Amino acid sequence: MLESLLMKNGLLTAFAVVGLAMLLAQGLSRLSRGRLHGSAIAIALGLIGAALAGGNNGLADLPLLSGLGLMGGSMLRDLAIVATAQGVRLQEFARSGWIGALSLALGLVISFVSGVLVALAFGYRDAVSLTTLGAGAATYIVGPVTGAALGASSEIMALSIATGLVKAIAVMMATPFLAPFIGLNNPRAAMIFGGLMGTNSGVMAGLAATDPKLVPYGAMTATFYTGLGCLLGPSLFFMIIRSLCPT
Repeated sequence: MLESLLMKNGLLTAFAVVGLAMLLAQGLSRLSRGRLHGSAIAIALGLIGAALAGGNNGLADLPLLSGLGLMGGSMLRDLAIVATAQGVRLQEFARSGWIGALSLALGLVISFVSGVLVALAFGYRDAVSLTTLGAGAATYIVGPVTGAALGASSEIMALSIATGLVKAIAVMMATPFLAPFIGLNNPRAAMIFGGLMGTNSGVMAGLAATDPKLVPYGAMTATFYTGLGCLLGPSLFFMIIRSLCPT
């Protein structure tokens, strides 16, 4: 009877499972004295669970946890990304001025070029693969969006997602340690940081561990970064790469 109840309320079951996973992750984070952020541990737990479950959709392939497929889908993901920017004061965003816009451009270009160079080092030469992997280095959202638009193979899109995920985990774990050295203690700095890093989950988790009040500001520019990357990846960036690598 309990199994039937949980399956009929799949989305609620998914929230409960994720909540328990976060509770466990926060406990493990406290054991490390905060050196490992709870979000990074939770992602690792999710990846381990997905690997153990097998199949094509990880834990969502299990009938009891099928609600994770909806909870982890694009609808709630995009809602969460947009909702994080609601606490931002526009006056603070305007105060960042041209340097905020510059951080967006630099962050996106540097990440993309870095991803392309690594892809070249591993032997990829066609424009579609290079663009998709470069976009994945921007974020794990921009990568598959670009790959789907360009007709990249599923293997290349999976690599782009993995690249973005590694970046997100690195940002969320490194931010609390680097914050005192880079002056990450005010809304303006948080917006510049979000524009340079770009990865929503990494920026938000890292800022939450540094100062929760900074999360909306970093999330705003990181969200712009994602949108700009999805726009430029399959268009301008692809045309540039195709002109340099015609194959």
